[in-house]
Amino acid sequence: MTTIGGLLMGIGRSFRRKRASSLDILSPKRAPRDFYKGKNCKPHGFHTRKGGYVVQQDKLPNYVVPDLTGFKLKPYVSQCPLQVNTNESAEASK
Repeated sequence: MTTIGGLLMGIGRSFRRKRASSLDILSPKRAPRDFYKGKNCKPHGFHTRKGGYVVQQDKLPNYVVPDLTGFKLKPYVSQCPLQVNTNESAEASK
């Protein structure tokens, strides 16, 4: 009878809900010695046996920029405009 009771207690312990603090993101302080977290970046290549590094062109970002000749809008919007007209917005709300 004691083995069945011990078995049930063991099953109950395994199904017990863990605290939220123990389910946090794994950090290098709480991980094994060989754990390296990094910054969630994908590698652009691989290391060779002789200590070199080979960059794979298909893993590099490829930005496709359209031709903007004759485009009316400017690509930069200033964070600090010099002159602000608030009269138009005040008249529209009345």
